[in-house]
Amino acid sequence: MVNLEWYRTFKSVYKNGNFSLAAKELFISQPAVSQQIGMLEAHVGYKLFNRKSKGVEPTEYAKLLNNLIIEALDRLENVENGFRAKAFNANRLISVGISKHLMSSLGSALLSKYEFIDFSFHTNDQLFELVDSKKLDFAVVTKQYDTFDTIQKKLGEIKQIIVGSNGIDASELKANIKIKDFSTIENWLNNQKWFSHDSGIPHIKLFWLHVFNKKRPSMVPNYIIPSEYEMLELLAKNTGVAVVWNINAKELLAEKKIQLLWNSNQMPGTEVFLLSGKNENISPIFENIETELKKVLE
Repeated sequence: MVNLEWYRTFKSVYKNGNFSLAAKELFISQPAVSQQIGMLEAHVGYKLFNRKSKGVEPTEYAKLLNNLIIEALDRLENVENGFRAKAFNANRLISVGISKHLMSSLGSALLSKYEFIDFSFHTNDQLFELVDSKKLDFAVVTKQYDTFDTIQKKLGEIKQIIVGSNGIDASELKANIKIKDFSTIENWLNNQKWFSHDSGIPHIKLFWLHVFNKKRPSMVPNYIIPSEYEMLELLAKNTGVAVVWNINAKELLAEKKIQLLWNSNQMPGTEVFLLSGKNENISPIFENIETELKKVLE
């Protein structure tokens, strides 16, 4: 039975005209090259190379054999190299930057697809700087950057909503939302216990700006938990309300561990992007990550 390695060795010897150079190219010993050529000659029944003072010279049959196999062999090697590249991409260590508040909802979606990921948490601008300086392979950001040296593709949109613990009676709130009595709505919200992931209450401020047209909410957060996902887990076990990303609350809402209080039409969505440097070696990984994260954001 013919061995593909014999043909690979034949191709190298034919190209280099030398057993020693073929051995270096194939990372095998010169005796191994001689042995494989001998086996191939025995298999085809013809002498393939004549020895010269410097190297070897192909016989007429070797020239014919080369014409017959070279195209098919090149195709097989291209397929093999493609599989190797995919295996490398799947198993290499990749570095991904993301907001810590989106780690559980977006970052965790990549764990089943890659063997090695080094995650780090930073703000949008810090993530851009790290990608731009090639200190990070990829970043998930909620801000668009326009530069020559980076690639950025939109993954989808997320939105801020108000959720609350199940023990809260929200009937009055929802009734006033229907009739758009914003003054009463705001008073009701001000009287609740508030959870926030940041003492600067950025989510709450943004919600108040778009929905109530006010820059400064009057409430003070009762509890500040630095990770939004952890904050939601604690909210589900206690009493209070919070403005959060809808994607973070999705699972807890589906499991009825918390309740949706208000998904305002006045609150715009926020675009989410995948960012990377221009690098052909990581382009296939970029496409795979893009596909996986888009599924989560559908």
